[in-house]
Amino acid sequence: MRFEQPVALHFISQLIDAEVIGDSNAFATGINELHKVEKGDLVFVDHPKYYEHCIHSAASFIIINKKTDFPEGKALLIVDDPFEAYQTIVNHFRPFIASNKMKSDSAIIGEDSIIFPNVYLGNHVRVGSRCVIHPNAVIMDHCVIGNDVIIQAGTVIGSDAFYYNKKTNRDIYYRKMNSCGRVVIEDAVEIGAGCTVDRGVSGDTVIGAGTKIDNMVHIGHDTVIGKNCLFAAQVAIAGATTIEDNVILWGQVGVSKTLTIGKDAVVYAQSGVGTSLDAGKIYFGTPAEDASVKKRELVWIKRIPELWKKVMDNRS
Repeated sequence: MRFEQPVALHFISQLIDAEVIGDSNAFATGINELHKVEKGDLVFVDHPKYYEHCIHSAASFIIINKKTDFPEGKALLIVDDPFEAYQTIVNHFRPFIASNKMKSDSAIIGEDSIIFPNVYLGNHVRVGSRCVIHPNAVIMDHCVIGNDVIIQAGTVIGSDAFYYNKKTNRDIYYRKMNSCGRVVIEDAVEIGAGCTVDRGVSGDTVIGAGTKIDNMVHIGHDTVIGKNCLFAAQVAIAGATTIEDNVILWGQVGVSKTLTIGKDAVVYAQSGVGTSLDAGKIYFGTPAEDASVKKRELVWIKRIPELWKKVMDNRS
């Protein structure tokens, strides 16, 4: 999440009751997750396993529960519970604001766009020109829709990320990590009926220009989809995944989190993608592999009874 303007680290430290080690006169430009951080960002870490990774990331300011060495030019904010400190910052800069109107007063709709009855447009939503949004679609707060976008009935854009902080030393193990990111849909995207696109936890979920999405597709938080992709019905993509330009995912393909599918790749129906896939190849199966290899494997599997019979005949 980008702050509307740089925020003094001194103010942040007061907000979360933190001890600052480093330049308390510095300014933060946003707050982000570890895999999304940029220079000027705040990031939190509450597990020793990730201390070094976090301290040496691009983040300038680290919310942490332990004093430790850190590179020059950065600062630590020491608190007892970094997760709760993160929640406090999110709730301050992007608070939950209830809306009792189908179209928020702060929502902006571009010229010649058609918004059907019962469409909900949340706070600070921006819809471009010549869009068509069909009945019962929901566009949640801060989402951005480009020009010439079609969204079919019943689709939800910008629902909260499926993202939780787990600690076994409390009664409720899983605590919701408040989502302050957005969904950004670029020009000429089409999204079918009954789809769900989760907002980023702190960054953006992005659907690239010209991408076409069938019905009943789910796209997880912080996923970045390239231009001119094609997703058939019931595709499901987990969070923080990168799908490059021109990728085709046929029906019921499942894609795991934090991986990359390379440009021009094609994944056949009902495949399961558990690791990154190279560009320009065709894949099939679970786990998804080169389709030509997988098909030969299936041929040999079908021949197992015949081969077994030959083995037994030769023994007798």
